[in-house]
Amino acid sequence: MSVVASRSFRPRALLRQGVLAFALAAALGGGFYAPAVQAEAVAPTTTGVDIAFQQFTLPNGLRVIVHEDHKAPIVAVNLWYHVGSLAEPAGRSGFAHLFEHLMFNGSENNPGEYFEPFEQAGATDMNGTTNTDRTNYFENVPTTALDMALWMESDRMGHLLGAIDQATLDEQRGVVQNEKRQGMNQPYGQLREVVAHTMYPEGHPYHHTTIGSMNDLNAASLEDVKTWFRTWYGPNNAVLVLAGDIDLATAKAKAAKYFGDIPATPTMQQPAVDIAPLAQSGRTVLEDKVPQVMVRRMWNVPQVGSRDSDLLDLFSAVLGGSASSRLDTRLVHQDKIADSVSTANYGAQLSGSFIMNAMVKQGVEQARVEAALDEELQRLLRDGPSAAELARAKTVYRAGFIRGIERIGGFGGKADVLASCAIYTADPGCFRDNLRNIDSATPEQVRDVARQWLGKPSHTFVVVPGERKPLAEAPAVKPAPFALPAVDARFTTAASDVDRSQGVPDVASFPTLKFPALQHATLRNGSKLILAERHDIPVVNLGYSFDGGYAADRGGKLGTAAFTMGMLDEGAAGLGALDFASREEDLGAEISASANLDGGNASLSALKRNLDPSLALFADMLRQPRFDQAEIDRVKAQWIAGIAQEKARPNSAALRVLPPLLYGSDHPYGIPFTGSGTEAAIASLSRDDLLAYQRAWLRPEQATVIVVGDTTLAEIVPLLDKHFGDWKGDGEAAKADAVAKVARPLQPRVFLIDQPGAVQANIFTGELMPSNTDPASVRLGMANQVLGGDFTARLNMNLREDKHWSYGAHSMLASALGQRPWLAYAPVQIDKTAESLQEMQREIAQFGSGQAPATEAEVAKVVANELRSQPGAYETAEAVMGTISDMVEFGRPDDWVQQRNAQIAAMTPAQVNEAAKAIDAKALTWVVVGDLSKIEQPVRALKLGEVSVVDADGKPVAGK
Repeated sequence: MSVVASRSFRPRALLRQGVLAFALAAALGGGFYAPAVQAEAVAPTTTGVDIAFQQFTLPNGLRVIVHEDHKAPIVAVNLWYHVGSLAEPAGRSGFAHLFEHLMFNGSENNPGEYFEPFEQAGATDMNGTTNTDRTNYFENVPTTALDMALWMESDRMGHLLGAIDQATLDEQRGVVQNEKRQGMNQPYGQLREVVAHTMYPEGHPYHHTTIGSMNDLNAASLEDVKTWFRTWYGPNNAVLVLAGDIDLATAKAKAAKYFGDIPATPTMQQPAVDIAPLAQSGRTVLEDKVPQVMVRRMWNVPQVGSRDSDLLDLFSAVLGGSASSRLDTRLVHQDKIADSVSTANYGAQLSGSFIMNAMVKQGVEQARVEAALDEELQRLLRDGPSAAELARAKTVYRAGFIRGIERIGGFGGKADVLASCAIYTADPGCFRDNLRNIDSATPEQVRDVARQWLGKPSHTFVVVPGERKPLAEAPAVKPAPFALPAVDARFTTAASDVDRSQGVPDVASFPTLKFPALQHATLRNGSKLILAERHDIPVVNLGYSFDGGYAADRGGKLGTAAFTMGMLDEGAAGLGALDFASREEDLGAEISASANLDGGNASLSALKRNLDPSLALFADMLRQPRFDQAEIDRVKAQWIAGIAQEKARPNSAALRVLPPLLYGSDHPYGIPFTGSGTEAAIASLSRDDLLAYQRAWLRPEQATVIVVGDTTLAEIVPLLDKHFGDWKGDGEAAKADAVAKVARPLQPRVFLIDQPGAVQANIFTGELMPSNTDPASVRLGMANQVLGGDFTARLNMNLREDKHWSYGAHSMLASALGQRPWLAYAPVQIDKTAESLQEMQREIAQFGSGQAPATEAEVAKVVANELRSQPGAYETAEAVMGTISDMVEFGRPDDWVQQRNAQIAAMTPAQVNEAAKAIDAKALTWVVVGDLSKIEQPVRALKLGEVSVVDADGKPVAGK
């Protein structure tokens, strides 16, 4: 589960990058089973695309919204309760989020793990989140599993309390507290709590964070928790969205069948909008174990759903919300006094937050950065955005909306947009108003709204390097006496013929995957082309895949491949870095390039109407990158600052140290898994190094272009030939050598990295496995799923659900042509570090040795989940492109998906257990990041293997 603990949720479809959260829900009103609301009755959006919907309300107050999208045999089920942390009384902070977790722990008619039936049915995009204003639960299921999903959601809405006992409360309280520790353990991690207390006065619903205080969580009694549920978690405080392969008649019948007999609860009386502008400006300085100073300036601004909030989104985009923004231009490119800057306009039901943020470059006075931030803000407030700047911001906004609604569910999909609109504005179609506000905005209107709100007092938060001091937890107070409000007499129930004593409905059949047909061609330049048509949104996605990658750095400077690919979009042909970014945004395109272990990839996502000019810009990037020395120097400094940030974060610190330990520091895969390289290697790179990599590896002869989206072979081949047809490599092409094989260590090794003051330890362990091309690769992947690849896999069920020492424990296999790494990891509370290591070691050893082999039930579960989830897993063009890219990289045939599925369908426990033998607990390399004063001696006492203390570069620490 995931917590959205800031007031920042906006459905992804109304976008800056994920945009909209709406204000002020009116109470449900009107007749029940109201006439359907047809999308065709309103004006179309300016994007040319829309989310059509129909709606009705059950007699018990449950509002149901239906969106039909039959592109895939899946349905998104998205249930929003209008219950968030704003409803928590003093002394009960964190209750809404705690309940999000409790409602994943089974119900009266389905005790046990909530996830299991969904995993068996192949659900995707399944999660739950809580913020200040609401709690939501969502999953995409095969159409044939809709009855199961609605039974499960309705059972926890109407039949939960009998499944909550003291043990369940204690378990999930422990998980939530570890979630809080995980957030607080990050650099700058204390800021969220400090911001909430500072920006909103005591008594304001946003004065405390969603995750709550440790003391309040500890004080929660079983009866407190049950009273909270009885009060608010009823159908009349909820909205259900069904989006996808469904129609209105089916939705009406199934919603009434599963939810109609659930009685209403008291109706949540929502508080009035309370923006709470600051009375005076202020300043807070925090010390933390951070590598550089961060400056954040904040204002309280209007709630989402208001026109002012929409216009502040545009102001934010121009000021600091894009690569070509005013702040990027001044602070990052011209003055070079910040490594990164950003702005955002976050919104919620009662108020919003406008934020300016800057990471101060080492050696620069923070006062100079703060002055520059203010100068650019005041200049934009005085003059307003130019017509060109505003047009660019609008294009990026609309393009984000189009890309966002490719998905029916999950974070920010169409179901999310409809549910959030319904909860916050009582109008599921409020996104249309948002888009119209964006489209009609003038520079003067944007300027005037920004003047009105950003001319008010603000608060500046500065985080400086130093010693972190724990934040004081306020003592829990006894809540005021609570009388259960009366239930509105207009709500009634209807009889249901569902016999819940029979348990979860069986899912008897499942849709089969229809992976798109692959079409082939060869461009004039020799590049192979693979096309998968998808016409659901007017977007074309393209990836140009090359050899090279980290493996090409062998014998050279580790990080060359990643840095070169990262520099491609920093100016091309006649456009410098800022002009290139502006042109990209003008087109609504998204262009990037990156490297992995064995290759490089340049990607383009283009709006269909701008495909030709977007391809022209993309071609310039690949064929004529500028590699200007000034830009190289700037990006180097940013890159090196990023490495320092990686070292400060426990997870990325471990992922930097592990590869050289597994492969050796001279191995081409021995670069940090983050891909960033080392400070010394990056600092030593020259323009000639970048040009040499480009000449050797970025060439069309042996490359493949993968296209997924709204185009045809007849259209895309001439366009690609137009822009790439005469492209030729310079000189002789480089050849990828076989990656050297590395022997596993003869015994386990343990490496400790000190993080003084840490409230968690981050445990990683790993070893090398055969390549993806190995014949047993699929079987090994399934063995990993049993051990740590799913929520209900062994590691997570042990450390999270059984012991509640961790927010989550998992394992994974990376991809590589050479030996690939297998990793298991868990962030755990600091006082359970040794015990967690012991449990992980035991689980891994018993599984790999066959002492605790995979059972028939475990194998059946992971096989079912893998096969049945595919119609949902391939919902997006990005997912399809990822699989095709893997097929190209590892030499798979066009029917590889079908071949792999056949292997999985025939998988036996014996095959899985044979594959599991590759996981050798006697050859593991452990890396643990934590406070050594608390963990070193207990870890040494375990005698897992030779223990060494290393720094964040993996170098031995003297005297340890």
